[in-house]
Amino acid sequence: MMDRRDFLKTAVGASAGVGLGLGSSVFARRSAGKRPNIVYVFADQLRRDVFGHRGDAKAKTPNFDRLARESVSYDNAVSCMPVCAAHRACLFTGKYPTSNGMVINECCMNPNHQTIGYALHDAGYRMGYLGKWHLMDDKRAAIPKGPARLGFQHCDLWRAYNFNHQNYQGFYWDEDENGVSKRTAIKGCQTPQWTDMAIDFINDSAKKDEPFALFLSYSPPHDPWSQDNVPKKYYDMYKDVSFPHPENFSPDPDQYADRNKNPKVWKNRIVDGLEDWRRCYYAMVAMMDDELGKLSNALKKAGLEDDTIFVYTSDHGEMFGAQGRMYKLTFYEESARVPFYIRWPGKIKKDSSTDVCLNSPDIAPTLLGMAGVPVPGEMEGQDLSGAALGRKGPDPDYALLQGVGHTYLWKNGAEWRAVRDKRYTYARYLVDGKEHLYDNQKDPLQKKNLVDDKTAKAVLKRMRKALGDKMKEINDEFLPFTDYREKFMAKGDPYSIVASAKGPFKGPYAAIPSTRAKRQK
Repeated sequence: MMDRRDFLKTAVGASAGVGLGLGSSVFARRSAGKRPNIVYVFADQLRRDVFGHRGDAKAKTPNFDRLARESVSYDNAVSCMPVCAAHRACLFTGKYPTSNGMVINECCMNPNHQTIGYALHDAGYRMGYLGKWHLMDDKRAAIPKGPARLGFQHCDLWRAYNFNHQNYQGFYWDEDENGVSKRTAIKGCQTPQWTDMAIDFINDSAKKDEPFALFLSYSPPHDPWSQDNVPKKYYDMYKDVSFPHPENFSPDPDQYADRNKNPKVWKNRIVDGLEDWRRCYYAMVAMMDDELGKLSNALKKAGLEDDTIFVYTSDHGEMFGAQGRMYKLTFYEESARVPFYIRWPGKIKKDSSTDVCLNSPDIAPTLLGMAGVPVPGEMEGQDLSGAALGRKGPDPDYALLQGVGHTYLWKNGAEWRAVRDKRYTYARYLVDGKEHLYDNQKDPLQKKNLVDDKTAKAVLKRMRKALGDKMKEINDEFLPFTDYREKFMAKGDPYSIVASAKGPFKGPYAAIPSTRAKRQK
């Protein structure tokens, strides 16, 4: 088996002829000097429309509103497969879910990828990773130091957990002086303490010569949405606020959803609890707003604001009863669209926006290109930093969305694919071929399906072709979900990824076995 050094030579050689577009020109300009710092913040399940600057009168988000005034907003940013693990895999690898193999939550990511973590490390960045990881199958276990961390094993600061949304039962894993994993409990609400850790890293990095890259992954506003899962002072902001159902709310569950399809459960457990869940959600957003303010002020106080690319986004949105849906993993706007702000004073125009179709696999190439770091040739996404920097660059016609199956069970019946351009969303289900077509400009709540509208025939034809062409390009076969278990997962271990639509993974590292398979043995 080749080691990573030989693997890198092969990867670099394979990508030597690949044009990097804007990334290569930025690299040429900045290679003689220090590259910009990067602070990448991603919340979990944060919708794009729950801010004051988006017209939400209930929102209490002065810091998000200030960030929008200081940043460029990628207004058409979407989550390729709107669930936690799939988006994170896309973020780190620059590949689609069917190409990186992460098609279900709670399984072990294959380590043989040239990720953004390796690219930043090889470019000389001092690195930090804080918060949720969610690319292993065991929710409570440590992420072992080594290739399972996808390049982030080189972090100067690593404090992470795989999965936990109990905000008053926080914890993280790092290593002791002997390199042995140790678990540290977080007392009180974990959210502000993650911010404090980030600020400490920023202040320490300010004393160093090399640039730094910090990834900060918060849990809120992910459920559970209960009063005991958010500080009282934030819930009290909303305790008397009414949260009626949205106009596209359905009293009946969507039978194409992967879960929550039982009408009695939908009515008794979900619909009846929605109003207070929304109060807790908005309370969490208000808390996140305060933490954003602390982070921004820390960068400014450290004198690093002008030298730092600051990104704030989310891994996906939240349906909250719209279209008869809860949670995520659907092509509807509330789930698929995400906030995506980039601030870089003096380089990016303030209070601006772009309509470029940014997708999850585009994030890593875009960040690397903006920072002047070569983009690994195996990444499928595009460097869309030109849209932020006011320079010519790729402008994709659409973004591909993949609903490969159930969120966390190997269960067939919920598979779909979709494409979203700057105006329309087109989607198709596998189980019966049902199609959806929405004009997101005229019908932002997606209340009218245009598939049978004669005036939309040309659009429908174009979007069908776009979907087919993109699926063919990345070898997406659009199969029943359990077929991917047989194709992508290890024999006898359905939660360890060994292959993708591109074939078996090759490289220096062994696949990561799941703890479930170990327990069964």
